Amino acid sequence: MRIENYALIGDLQTAALVGRDGAVDWLCLPRFDSPSCFAAVLGDESHGQWRVAPASETQTISRRYRPGTLVLETEFVTATGTVRLVDFMPRRTEGPPRVMRIVEGVSGRVPMRMSLALRPDYAAISPWLEVAPDGVIATAGPDSFRLSTTLPLNVDDGVAHCDFELVAGARERLVLSWHPSHEKTPPVEDADSALARTAHWWQTWSARAEYRGPYRDEVLTSLIVLKALTCETTGSIIAAPTTSLPEDIGGERNWDYRYCWLRDSVLALEALLVAGYTEEALAFRDFLVRVGTGHPADIQIMYGIGGERRLTEFELDQLPGYEQSRPIRIGNAASEQFQLDVYGEVMAVAFLGATLVGRVEKRLWPRWQAVVEHVATIWCEPDDGIWETRGPRRHFTHSKVMAWVVFDRAVRLAEQFALDAPLDRWREIRDEIHAEVCEQGYDKERRTFTQYYGSKELDASVLNIPLVGFLPGTDERVTGTIDAIERELGRDGFVSRYSTAETDDGLAGDEGQFLACSFWLVSALALNERVDQARTLFERLLGLTNDLGLLAEEYDVKRARQVGNFPQAFSHLTLIGAAAAIAKAEQATTRKAA
Repeated sequence: MRIENYALIGDLQTAALVGRDGAVDWLCLPRFDSPSCFAAVLGDESHGQWRVAPASETQTISRRYRPGTLVLETEFVTATGTVRLVDFMPRRTEGPPRVMRIVEGVSGRVPMRMSLALRPDYAAISPWLEVAPDGVIATAGPDSFRLSTTLPLNVDDGVAHCDFELVAGARERLVLSWHPSHEKTPPVEDADSALARTAHWWQTWSARAEYRGPYRDEVLTSLIVLKALTCETTGSIIAAPTTSLPEDIGGERNWDYRYCWLRDSVLALEALLVAGYTEEALAFRDFLVRVGTGHPADIQIMYGIGGERRLTEFELDQLPGYEQSRPIRIGNAASEQFQLDVYGEVMAVAFLGATLVGRVEKRLWPRWQAVVEHVATIWCEPDDGIWETRGPRRHFTHSKVMAWVVFDRAVRLAEQFALDAPLDRWREIRDEIHAEVCEQGYDKERRTFTQYYGSKELDASVLNIPLVGFLPGTDERVTGTIDAIERELGRDGFVSRYSTAETDDGLAGDEGQFLACSFWLVSALALNERVDQARTLFERLLGLTNDLGLLAEEYDVKRARQVGNFPQAFSHLTLIGAAAAIAKAEQATTRKAA
């Protein structure tokens, strides 16, 4: 099944992928980054899957989210009738993680089949299944699962299954819950009451969205995705709920994205704040304060959901990979890289939080000062860059721009809130970085900022130069950079991060076009007063979403399909930013005309 044929459901602590065929092919319990219990997306049904679908051939399949929610409805039309499958994960409150599935007869009479193949620990284990009066109980080491249903179940070769029939008006409910195997099985919540509670919560959350600009429906969908990838217990935001969905089908560019990148999280918060969601911003600020405790030199680019620092990378042998794309990686060695730009993101969080609450808390300012002073000692050093390439360290232009952001935001904070700080020295460093970037990161002959100092190679990350305020959007150097990136990194109008043929990133093969970079281009075009061009590209990008409005990390122009981990926070947060940039540019145009 293509990556874009999946849907997302989640409970704000973990998430599942549900295919158009009614199969849950990916789920990690109890957290986003826990070992999977369903991993068919990286293999087949033998690696873990829960399918509920018509037993006979399906004529058409349609699906949607209930408006403003993450409640998925899939409708199957067969030769004998129609059924609707409702999938969701209720918020836990004090209960266990649960996946709930309600299947309803809409018309006619439809034979159905249910099969549950739990394969915990990334399909390394086939659990022991015991039939219970209300379903089945599965146990595997530290994990226990309970499937509760009134349907009569059979167990064969580690699979629970049953055949049943639905007529118009009939409903069957299936609830799968998880708990530690050493604890008692928790009580089962009624699926119908949980559905009402879940739908109401999401609708209430969505109703708070203050964004009223163009493409509001698409923006709201992306906001819901970002919320679904936010851990409500810790405040962290993950990059994606999956691992090792390939950026190059059949290749080795397969990474584990079930962690919290500070960069992605800051940008996600900016997107959420566009719509007025302040609780998430403050929760992440508090997460950052916790994980950033200690010397600023120890700040990592990414953390586990609870703030874990050790994300050791290893490879699995038991899974064949999505369309034979290997290796399957768990953990992420990029957590050990030095990326200068992360400090810019840290200060952006500080600035966002202070602007949000209208003050800088006394206990926090010394921490932010320590970050600034640390960057003053390291900004001249080469780093690994935003894209976590596994090649040599460079003086990446984007990294230096984000070092400039550190001092720019620190100066603005100190000025705005009358804070004690060495402002003259900070301004001097800010100006020094700015001058150096404009001199060494800019190719005057080609009229473009380059990937790193002295490079002829380009990098789409420099599209952020006007977005972070380093230069005005209409500056001729920004105009030249936009044109060069469109010309040299564009493929069918969409943008690659960099040229894999020219950039030593330590990996073989190519990759798809990075959707966030294309959305950055939309925002840069809008700031460059090319609003019509920005709109045209934005609407082409919207055409790449699946039927539910979801986006993976990249789009493979050659194969005309989505690739990479799915759904991707980076893609959705830059979609929101691009829509907001278009709205702002159009308002400015209207004011000028008036």
